[in-house]
Amino acid sequence: MSNEITRVFANTAYQTYEKRLFKEVMEGKVPDHVAIIMDGNRRFAMEIGLATHEGHTKGKDKLEEVMEWCQEMGIRVLTVYAFSTENLNRQEAEVQYLMDLFEESFLKLAEDERVHRNQIRVTVMGQKELLPDKVKRAIEIAEQRTKDYDHYFYNIALAYGSRQEMVLAIKQIATKVLDGELKVDDIDEKIVSSFLYTADFPDPDLVLRTSGEERVSNFLLWQLAYSELYFTDVFWPGFRKVDFMRAIRTYQARQRRFGK
Repeated sequence: MSNEITRVFANTAYQTYEKRLFKEVMEGKVPDHVAIIMDGNRRFAMEIGLATHEGHTKGKDKLEEVMEWCQEMGIRVLTVYAFSTENLNRQEAEVQYLMDLFEESFLKLAEDERVHRNQIRVTVMGQKELLPDKVKRAIEIAEQRTKDYDHYFYNIALAYGSRQEMVLAIKQIATKVLDGELKVDDIDEKIVSSFLYTADFPDPDLVLRTSGEERVSNFLLWQLAYSELYFTDVFWPGFRKVDFMRAIRTYQARQRRFGK
């Protein structure tokens, strides 16, 4: 009985703290665009004795929670790093499981009542040609069914690498110059940004990474030039709402200078 009382007390204390932290955060300016490097699915699974694929499933479930937190807090743009080009080199069975999970997730997004009620536009950024046909079809369905929405924006970086993104942008700009559609002297930061996957979105205000690693791992290298960075040692599936709000609170406490 004492263990049950302790559990109830701890849960009540947590809920009280969560409500207080939410009120505190909402009194400040929340970021317009949050980008997340979701890291630690496999280590989370290993730590609690689960199979690797179960860690990925729990990571997918956590992302659905974070989407809801963003809407609750008025964060209009959420960009997540779901799968890098380097991840394609993982064991075949793990990659296959992730591809099945991606297909399932995009088809679910296309039908999700919450997506349509909240008018969330789904966009996938990356080298989609590297993905299996079934995943590409699922992506197309989700993007098509949400393309006219403009209230919230949910961007998934999939088969993504920032250096590859910039190389592609350079090639496209060079082609414009060769075709006489663009002068070399007209190339500036705004032009370069317009050829990136994120052309339609503001740069991230806050980039956070879970799992304790403190690097950006080829994610939005151009776009995060003036972003605030936040690292937490919590594995992604164990990421709680209070962890997210602590990141927002830290962002609010910083003075953004943009190089000035």
